[in-house]
Amino acid sequence: MGLVLFIISQPPQLDSYLLKQRELRPHFSIHPKHHESEYWPITYIEPALPNQKAIGLDMAFEKNRYVSIQKARDSGQAQLTGPITLVQDAKKTPGFLFYTPFYENGAKPDSLETRRALIEGVTYAPFIMKNLMQGTLAEKYRHVSIQIHDNGQLLFDDHADRNLDDVDQDPLFSKEEHVELYGRVWTFSIQSNLAFRNEFSSNQSAFILIGGLVIDALLLTLFLLLTKANREALAYADKTTQALKEKTINLEKSNSDLEQFSYVASHDLKSPLNAITNLVEWITEDCQDIIPDESKKHLALLTQRSGRMMRLLDDLLEYSRINRNKFKNEPVNLKDISTDVFSMQDKTEGFTLSAPDVEITIPKTPLEIVLRNLISNAIKHHESKSGAINVLYESNPDYHIIIVEDDGPGIPLELHEKALEMFQTLKPRDKVEGSGMGLAMIKRIVEHYKGKILITSDGKHGTKISIYWPLSNS
Repeated sequence: MGLVLFIISQPPQLDSYLLKQRELRPHFSIHPKHHESEYWPITYIEPALPNQKAIGLDMAFEKNRYVSIQKARDSGQAQLTGPITLVQDAKKTPGFLFYTPFYENGAKPDSLETRRALIEGVTYAPFIMKNLMQGTLAEKYRHVSIQIHDNGQLLFDDHADRNLDDVDQDPLFSKEEHVELYGRVWTFSIQSNLAFRNEFSSNQSAFILIGGLVIDALLLTLFLLLTKANREALAYADKTTQALKEKTINLEKSNSDLEQFSYVASHDLKSPLNAITNLVEWITEDCQDIIPDESKKHLALLTQRSGRMMRLLDDLLEYSRINRNKFKNEPVNLKDISTDVFSMQDKTEGFTLSAPDVEITIPKTPLEIVLRNLISNAIKHHESKSGAINVLYESNPDYHIIIVEDDGPGIPLELHEKALEMFQTLKPRDKVEGSGMGLAMIKRIVEHYKGKILITSDGKHGTKISIYWPLSNS
């Protein structure tokens, strides 16, 4: 049994995943290569030692594995693969995999779009069909022979390794059953074997009745076995989730301590910084006629840097307050709030903004902070003195989707994740004034409300930032 994690093919997420895995397993790699747009590597498997070949195996490399894992993700249900050959099976006999998907926050989302957006991975159990049958339904314990096909492909055959002399060529009893199992239809071809013929007597009807009951019992046993595998997969997922919860509790405590420190430090630093700013202003006013031009430039630079530090402290204070306040949901007109935010920006007349006239129910103050930072960034990082900013709105059964797009220079693909971190700017701070906390603050707010933020940009022409705000919080 193991764990398969979902990774999109963008370099930042892939590189981050590989770096994390190689902390404990330096030689970890994803294999084999393929041309799909996403990765589904086997990250953990138990027992690990006899299954070394499977660690890092990307489920997207082969059709049956990949199609079934996509069905599990999209449906939110357990799923069997079609017949495959397991990499750890030296004899290369048919087998299959059993997938159970899991998502962010533990619950299965209601819509297909959201399930695709929030998928974390799947737990899976591999089965070699021959070993499965021999361990549970070995022919020596029954008087029938079984063949199992999946969509015409052979999964198991009692007669595969036998001479024709050991097979009943004219069976007294035969039956074919089609059984639906976790997204697949298996065809069971069942016939009496030589052991049945040898024990056959004149009481033929009784034997046929008993044979039918035995077949039904065998099918029930197989179904119960797969159901047990499903329960074990879910239990494995629960165990993994519990470990993550414990880590989350420790992380939340650390974050709380850091928030308190940021709040106190930012508040206490503002007083001496105000004193420095005032002192520079007094020196500039009193010594305007006697200090050289070079010193005036230095004082202007000191004023600029002090202002930047003050903005940074203000942003730190606002960042530390995000989880302290509880804001109620209220009706908000997206066009009105976007226009108000835009009107307060320091901009040239060349910038325009459009927003839809829709009313949504959402916490107003956090949304205003998100829009203020997004619109400010679109203006501040634009390479010209004019530009168009569009605020768009979409909805689905799970989310408000608020999109802010601009026609600026964009964000390079390799910097999408870094742009969401604290104190990160794409240009030197002497060229673009800012604390580098705008997107980090947005990410913190949105994730506080159990949402997510996505950046779409090729780094050349424009940026689209999508905010997924859960309807359950509205």
